[in-house]
Amino acid sequence: MRLLVVDDEAEMRELLSRNLGRVHGVKTAATCREAEELLASAQFDVLLLDVMLPDGSGIELCSRLRARGVETPILLLTAKGEVRSRVAGLDAGADDYLGKPFALSELRARVTALGRRGPLRRDRAVVIGPLVVDLEGRRVRLEERGLPLTARELAIIDLLATRSGQVVGREDLLESVWGEVNDSARASLDVLVARIRRKFGTHARLLQTVRGVGYVLSND
Repeated sequence: MRLLVVDDEAEMRELLSRNLGRVHGVKTAATCREAEELLASAQFDVLLLDVMLPDGSGIELCSRLRARGVETPILLLTAKGEVRSRVAGLDAGADDYLGKPFALSELRARVTALGRRGPLRRDRAVVIGPLVVDLEGRRVRLEERGLPLTARELAIIDLLATRSGQVVGREDLLESVWGEVNDSARASLDVLVARIRRKFGTHARLLQTVRGVGYVLSND
């Protein structure tokens, strides 16, 4: 895979370039401007954006890229505990986030998961019966009413909606939403799917379980 790492700290760029470069092609940039210049001349499979950059925000850069139709998976690197930045990043179109400091093994797992999944279809909206998933605005409406969702609930619905009518495996969901596959993440997925169905109310059948495989959003 070809990765673009955007971080203003030279030590961080060197660390990520050295570790990720063992198995991937890595380019680095220290500013939004440098990143946009590289993106204008080359294609990448995953973008890693630091939130705080000298000439702007990684979140703002993410938003500009999505507005231009760039669908490359984006992983935001945020300061640990910055919940507001993480939510803002997801709202801007980021696919995942990782708080600093982080374990390199977790970073590699998340990058691999995003690269394997590839670009998602980012239509303005996906309509599944009475359910409307606004992928661009990261909002969900059910029977014309906004549906209150947590960031992870929204990430689950977002992934299922981009593959509307197709079964998404449990491991794909775990890798995309949690960045790892373990017993804790599996238990959390079960809890969140049940909670989403409760929020769907009488339309709980829209989120279907394919036993032993995964889940699908369908109005059939």
